[in-house]
Amino acid sequence: MHASHFSMGQLAGQRLMVGFDGTQMNRGLAEMITDFKVGGLILFSRNLRAPEQIEKLCASAQARAAACGQPPLFIAIDQEGGTVARLGPPFTRFAGNASMRTLADAQWFARITAGELRSAGINMNMAPVLDVAHDDRSIMRRRAFGGDAQQVARMGAAVIDTLQQNGIMAVAKHFPGIGRTTLDSHLDLPDLDVDAVELHRADLVPFAEAVRRKVCGIMLSHIRYTGLDARWPASLSVTIARDILRRRMGFQGLVLTDDLDMGAICRYYDIETAVGRILAADIDVALICHQGPTIRRAFDCLVEQLENSAGLRQRGRESVRRILAAKSRFMRSQTE
Repeated sequence: MHASHFSMGQLAGQRLMVGFDGTQMNRGLAEMITDFKVGGLILFSRNLRAPEQIEKLCASAQARAAACGQPPLFIAIDQEGGTVARLGPPFTRFAGNASMRTLADAQWFARITAGELRSAGINMNMAPVLDVAHDDRSIMRRRAFGGDAQQVARMGAAVIDTLQQNGIMAVAKHFPGIGRTTLDSHLDLPDLDVDAVELHRADLVPFAEAVRRKVCGIMLSHIRYTGLDARWPASLSVTIARDILRRRMGFQGLVLTDDLDMGAICRYYDIETAVGRILAADIDVALICHQGPTIRRAFDCLVEQLENSAGLRQRGRESVRRILAAKSRFMRSQTE
């Protein structure tokens, strides 16, 4: 499949990764794949009951996409271990990043997790967390690797390499780092007053290593870094997503937002504004984790803006080429 042959609806839909309700193929899920042509799904506890059920759900979603002439779907999950692990027993439970001490610990977690995700039909893990928790007040203190930026970089690289060597796309998060924050962006929009020099000295070190390791994706945070962009949070910032991550750091993989349903975004920006910023910043994937009218509005807005701007349309095709390249790299038999 080639992006140059895609319809406007396909160019729009491939940019969406969505959550849904239910544990099996249903009308709402079918609509998102068929009508909105979404490029990916993200699974939560509400979708998960047992290994066989998860495998059947993923297979039926992929079959629906294929029947509609769509590329295979990203099927993602947050399986960090510790406090953020969507899959319960009989899947392996890990204590989490904060409890890992050695590279062997990180590799073991990633190897076991990759095998379990792959057997269930899941192809993307929203991990590793590469935030550096600078002190005990950090919102990420229970989810981050311990140690300084260099240690986080080493541990994160081990997870990235092992996941991807075992067929699972890794997504490093939350760029450019939320380890200094104390306010939860699920609830509100945090401001972080730290300058670019300090971010490059510490917080960006693990992400620079992830870029070198060719991580499949990097997720943007919903934090407003006033020293970089005083107006927009990272997930809507041209300066952070395009100028710093793409151009200055040379990242060629997928750039994803965090969930646009989170309070940091939905309390302050409507979805039309968010979509416009995402397109302007060359962000590849907009993540909307709850089924509802926001998904339709995002799709319609993507189609409208792509139709009305030749420049956005051309850059949109480049974004979809990156999406298809990632799918081909990790789902080759399904894309050929």
